[in-house]
Amino acid sequence: MYKMVVADLDETLISMDRTISQRNIDAIKKAAEMGVKFVPATGRGYNSVHDTLKQLGLYQKEGQYTISYNGGAITENKDEKLLYFQGITFEEAEALYKYGLRYDDLCLHVYTPDRVWVKNFFPEEVEYLACRQPCTEIFDDNIDFLKGKDIVKAIYMNTDYEYLKRIQAEITDLTKDMDVSFSSNRYMEFNRKGVSKGAGLQRLCDITGIDISETIAVGDNYNDLSMIKAAGLGVGVANTVEAMKKECDFITEADCDHGAIAEVIEKFIFNAQ
Repeated sequence: MYKMVVADLDETLISMDRTISQRNIDAIKKAAEMGVKFVPATGRGYNSVHDTLKQLGLYQKEGQYTISYNGGAITENKDEKLLYFQGITFEEAEALYKYGLRYDDLCLHVYTPDRVWVKNFFPEEVEYLACRQPCTEIFDDNIDFLKGKDIVKAIYMNTDYEYLKRIQAEITDLTKDMDVSFSSNRYMEFNRKGVSKGAGLQRLCDITGIDISETIAVGDNYNDLSMIKAAGLGVGVANTVEAMKKECDFITEADCDHGAIAEVIEKFIFNAQ
């Protein structure tokens, strides 16, 4: 029996309209009652998922966990106990920030544990991030005010994936000690090398004593691929990036708007009993 379900949030568990279907909520709560751990795995920070955890009945729950910042942090939900943290250096974040300023059409994010600092905060990005996580706009061409603070990751945002891939090829000297991933059809994300959702899943298995073969990982985009490939069962939802589907063990019939997570739980946990 699978003992842990690890799921991406945006465009996987959470619908395009930023709600969670009742079908998903009911399935997750029932699975938790059976002793199955449900673990959100997100590129966002832990402080941005409180409302989601409350909806799922997992907020402040002992023995339930959240993987955030693409694996850069692992938190036990009870008392928000930080079990693991790994970020990037100020110098790395500064170099990425200054390089990104060369492009007028890039929105730049720098993440500290409790906030996202955003340069070139385009209206479409303001709308996309609304209600997702706390953000503060940057107007300076430097981030000196972040010296001495923990920095989790940085992001370049543009909705043209091929454009971001071309920029990635230009900055390999800046990212040699980083893991670079893509998410939400708009982000190129920069984490410390060795930090990924897949590595976060393995670390959480080590913490909980659950064998990784007893886990299911569900996602929709490239920053989910490492955990999809690492888990005992790797699942892509119906709206998964097309080129990534061949890497998954199973593709749901439902998309993020129609209870894809519930479909996984019903098929591989409830029906497996």
